[in-house]
Formats: sequence, C-alpha cells, structure tokens
Amino acid sequence: MNILKTALRTAAAAAIIAGTTVTAYAAEVTLTMHQFLPPQANVPRDILDVWAKKIEEESNGRIAVEHYASMSLGGKPPELIGQLEDGIADIVWTVAGYTPGRFPQAEVFELPFMMSDAEATSRAYWEYAEANMMDKDYAPFHPIALWVHGPGLIHSKEPILSPTDLNGVKLRAPTRVTNKMFSEMGATPVGMPVPAVPEALSKGVIDATVIPWEVTGALKVPELVHNHTTFPGASLYTTAFIFAMNKEKYESLPDDLKAVIDNNSGADVSAWAGKTMQAADEPSYELAKSLGNNIIELSADQIQAWKDAAASQETDWVEEMNGKGFDGQALLDQAKALIKKDSM
Repeated sequence: MNILKTALRTAAAAAIIAGTTVTAYAAEVTLTMHQFLPPQANVPRDILDVWAKKIEEESNGRIAVEHYASMSLGGKPPELIGQLEDGIADIVWTVAGYTPGRFPQAEVFELPFMMSDAEATSRAYWEYAEANMMDKDYAPFHPIALWVHGPGLIHSKEPILSPTDLNGVKLRAPTRVTNKMFSEMGATPVGMPVPAVPEALSKGVIDATVIPWEVTGALKVPELVHNHTTFPGASLYTTAFIFAMNKEKYESLPDDLKAVIDNNSGADVSAWAGKTMQAADEPSYELAKSLGNNIIELSADQIQAWKDAAASQETDWVEEMNGKGFDGQALLDQAKALIKKDSM
C-alpha cells in the first residue's frame, strides 16, 4: 500500500505541474479532493469547487483544497471509496453503486419512480442515512453530503417509447438496481462508470445510456445519440452519491477547523447539491433540442406502462434487504415518508 500511495502522490504532483487548479493560500491543512468527472462538468464546477472555496474562505485560508478531477490521482472510479479509506485522497465524491453491494441501504433511493425532486430526495437521503447508515455502512469515513441527481432518463440511438423497445438494446445503467430493472425489461445492461459512456457509444459497445440531462453536455451525448426518452412529472430512476472525508484526516483537525467542515456538511448541503445538480438539467436539455434531436415526452399512460414493468423492483429489493438482515419494508416506507415530508 505504501508503494501505491507513493505512486499516486507522484501522479498528484504531475497533475499540479500539468495545471490542476490548487489554492494559493499558505494553508495549515491541505485536503486532496478526488473525483471522476472532468473539471468543467457541472458537479465539479458548480458543487465541489464552490464547496471547496467556501471551506477555504471560512477557514481564513487555514484549509486549502486541492481538486483532482478525472481520476488524476490514479485508479478507476470504483476505487474511490478505497482511496478515501486508505488516505490516498482526503475527500472523494463518488457513486455509492460503484461498489455494488457495499452500501445496500442507499439503494432504496435508486428504486424506479421513487423521486422527482432532487432537493427533497437529497435531504431525505441524509436524514435516512443519519437514522440507518452513519454508524454502519458509512462508519469507515466521515460523510460531508449525500445527494441524488435529477430525474433519470434514456438516451438512445433508436427511439424508445415502451419497455418492450428495450429488447436486445445494449444499455449502460449506473447501479446494481438499475441494471437489474433494465435486464428484466429485456435490455442487455453493460456496466461502466459514466466517463466511459462517450467512447462506448461511439464504438457501438452500447446502444443507449441512462443518465440525467445535466451530465450529457460534458459527455457530448446529444452529439452521439439523437433520441431522448423523458418521463414528465416522474423519474425513471436516480443515483445515490457520496461526498465524504477520510475519518482520520477529519479527526486530526483542530476543533475550529472541524467546525468549518461541519458547518458545510449535512442535510442542508445535501439538499443544495441535489437542487444544484437538477438545475443543471435544463442547459443540456436545451442543447439537445438545439441540435434537432428527438425529445420523446411520454404520456401519463405510457409512463404507467413503465411503472407497471418496474413494479416488482420494490418487492425484490425488500426481500433482498430482509435476506441481509434488514427490515426491507421498514426502510422503503421510511425513505418514502422522508421524501414526502421534505417535498412539502
């Protein structure tokens, strides 16, 4: 592991020389932040960098945050949680489902048609994690914020209007839950982190992908496919994210700097991140429209056909959770109740 850390720290130095943005403060504490998207993508630019700047300012320059985008510290996206726990990175932003089975309780928010508003659902996700996950699933690190993206949809080479249109379609889905759902609808799920989507589409490895609008612009998806299946007033799925800090690094901070981190963590920050991410859907939607792409807006009856096809996913998930020693139905009911409460 020491050899690996040395190699990754060398990569970090190279990234700085290559122009990675770092703060100019003469800081007492420097935190490395690692994530998988390019720096110009919405989440790094509008959420992670904004958060980092706030930390630096509120600490009066005593904390500096070095942002390493596009896995520039080395490794692959599914390794981010391991890098966080090993101290290779001090802070990471990642997809909970990149480590399948590691965070089963978080999957409840990824079930089909669970949410439509990312702000309310992200606040619910944090509250749910406080009740169920902080001293278990998320105990090995220090969560800063937990959120979901806006309504997920399908981007495809050929038009997709009904679940039967998925038969034989090679489709990238982001999580274990969505892979299972699309497989049972007849698609052939192909697992990969989101940065791999453009090449996979261009080479024909996949015929379609399910991602929110907000990231399609950075990935140039509207230039690679010309059909976008939307679910007005509903969300086919969403993805649970983790933004967290290495526990030992957090605990090593003096109390006043811990307070800076704490004041920029929790339910409000989670809700802000979800809201910000969903707000970024509109520009990418407008881009696809401007290219003359086929924006398919499903009717209420058509959406109901998708809901019917996905109905077994909740029951299956509850049974799986029961098998893992959880009360699956109680977790599902709690998540729905929190989303409802936070949507009011």
